[in-house]
Amino acid sequence: MKVYQTNEIKNIALLGSKGSGKTTLAEAMLYECGVIKRRGTVEAGNTVSDSFPVEKEYGYSVFSTVFYAEFLGKKLNVIDCPGADDFVGNAITALNVTDTGVILINSQYGVEVGTQNIFRTTQRLKKPVIFALNQLDGEKADYDNVIEQMREHFGNKIVTVQYPIQCGAGFNAMIDVLLMKKYSWGPDGGVPVIEDIPADQMDRAKELHQALVEAAAENDETLMDKFFEEGHLTEDEMREGIRKGLIDRSIYPVFCVSAAKDMGVRRMMEFLGNVVPFVEDMPAPETTEGVEVKPDSNGPLSLYFFKTTVEPHIGEVSYFKVMSGTLTPGVDLENVTRGTRERIAQLYCVCGSIKTQVDKLCAGDIGATVKLKDVRTGNTLDAKDCDYRFDFIRFPEPKYRRAVRPVTESDSEKLMTILTRMHEEDPTWVIEQSKELKQVILSGQGEFHLRTLKWRVENNDKLPIIFEEPRIPYRETITKAARADYRHKKQSGGAGQFGEVHLIIEPYTEGMPLPDTYKFGNQEFKMSVRDTQEIPLAWGGKLVVHNCIVGGAIDARFIPAIVKGLMDRMEQGPLTGSYARDVRVCIYDGKMHPVDSNEISFRLAGRNAFSEAFRNAGPKVLEPVYDVEVMVPGDVMGDVMSDLQGRRAIIMGMESDNGFEKIIAKVPLKEMGSYSTALSSITGGRSAFTMKFASYELVPSDVQDKLLKEYAEKAQAED
Repeated sequence: MKVYQTNEIKNIALLGSKGSGKTTLAEAMLYECGVIKRRGTVEAGNTVSDSFPVEKEYGYSVFSTVFYAEFLGKKLNVIDCPGADDFVGNAITALNVTDTGVILINSQYGVEVGTQNIFRTTQRLKKPVIFALNQLDGEKADYDNVIEQMREHFGNKIVTVQYPIQCGAGFNAMIDVLLMKKYSWGPDGGVPVIEDIPADQMDRAKELHQALVEAAAENDETLMDKFFEEGHLTEDEMREGIRKGLIDRSIYPVFCVSAAKDMGVRRMMEFLGNVVPFVEDMPAPETTEGVEVKPDSNGPLSLYFFKTTVEPHIGEVSYFKVMSGTLTPGVDLENVTRGTRERIAQLYCVCGSIKTQVDKLCAGDIGATVKLKDVRTGNTLDAKDCDYRFDFIRFPEPKYRRAVRPVTESDSEKLMTILTRMHEEDPTWVIEQSKELKQVILSGQGEFHLRTLKWRVENNDKLPIIFEEPRIPYRETITKAARADYRHKKQSGGAGQFGEVHLIIEPYTEGMPLPDTYKFGNQEFKMSVRDTQEIPLAWGGKLVVHNCIVGGAIDARFIPAIVKGLMDRMEQGPLTGSYARDVRVCIYDGKMHPVDSNEISFRLAGRNAFSEAFRNAGPKVLEPVYDVEVMVPGDVMGDVMSDLQGRRAIIMGMESDNGFEKIIAKVPLKEMGSYSTALSSITGGRSAFTMKFASYELVPSDVQDKLLKEYAEKAQAED
């Protein structure tokens, strides 16, 4: 295989909603450039992209697929991304290591929520975008309506390059207004017949051609001057103007294809090869130190690893982008992320499961290697003369949680090993061993996302697992001051145990003044603070302890033991066993014994005094509340609102967003367990949502009563 230089390489992400036809288009692209001799189909399960068993089982893409096409003397590295929102992490990764996004739109359904979400990601990453209208031969295809939707959602930067003469079953021809030619195909697609534009299409073609010329000229002063003087541009001048427009996102060209029939695919690939930006045309990525790294083949060698898979008979396959320098086999590199050394023994260019060994990869190129010792997704490997480190991929917050455990308890360690490996393959699978909940919590982007993981664990690793509702990380706090004392006394021959603690607790708020006087009934307690400990709690909030002992009632050496007793109860609150937070404690009196007092005695006395005071201090349970944003079509907004309100949501606002409605709400985590599934059912999969932790809020009294009852029953059963 030829060694491609940086100025011959283009990196492209293939994007779109589920069902837009990306896998089919990828197959047609590979066929057109001669990588495969026969096109597979999703239905037959024999495509290059969907090669993993789980993808064949479910009939949709789960992982991104890297492939390359040698076309027009260029190397096109393409990453075909899953369309389902559950697997959005793959699209985010792909856009971070490529330079142009090709967004497919199903012409039968138009702009979907998934299309908008992907487009927003390209906006955030400032990546050029090309749109391809696919399935124009579909029964419900409506080109003009889709173009209207696109302008509504994405603005007037939408520029037509091609339009179909007819949509639906009769689609077999289109007008290319860049080349000003008619392309038509036989029933089986393939090689087009290229002809002059017929008279009945000429007026429309000229109008759209003029709009394209104007859009191209706007991006270059020289081209603009020539356009004003002569009224037209050459084909090469238009290409240059469009390329510049793509780079600064002032043009979104629109192409027409039927990927299933291989119509329009080669023409779109010609545009990719001739017009879209090369690697070196795009803004240089920055290191974690803010240093720009241009793709220079003569620069210091640095690789960024963006994807890991485990393949049968091969093992771990690691995918990387050459950020700088030129890579050859046998080179030793330092993993600057993990502090280890690695040797790159073999280099491959990859087309799905097809791997072609190569001798060299230049800056900007994408490749793969195998059997590295200690490389994970997101790691940077550098030569000894280089100190670059990259960390530019930001994944969305998880939206769906399940507790997971093996059917056989003895397989727990094996399960954690498998889950850790799978997180390396897809970082949007998040695994947490929760000490608080006493569960392994698996989080992801939706039910399908986690169901896919379960299928792989059970079918590939042969380990049966169980998904359960995760417990909710409640918190406990108090709403008023309370006093309690407790004497721990135990005699068992010889030295005994004795410790007595008197304390007052109250709600803690940041910046509150030191305690002075408390009154309970007819009794007044005046505090004299001798020492203060502020303990930030790992789970949020604080425990503040004031030592107000006077007259030596308790020796200072026993205070740390009392604080340990308080922390025992903060870690296992008296109401539901959840973490407690935001409590201030004044230890003001007590008693000790010259022989029997010891640390354990005061620890137990402090813990029990705290428990008694807590129960009398207006205790409340807090629950985690999340900020939720839901994007829905207007026709189902009412149903979505009703469902949210049934989940104890507080609607914070609503706004229109490019043809969709955005609902902004605060929703308790307890009510979000099955939300992704319910939302998909209500809206027919035409919606999306994000959620992010906001705060802890008091649970309603009826919910608290239920929680306390459940905890009491559980404690009784354990006794």
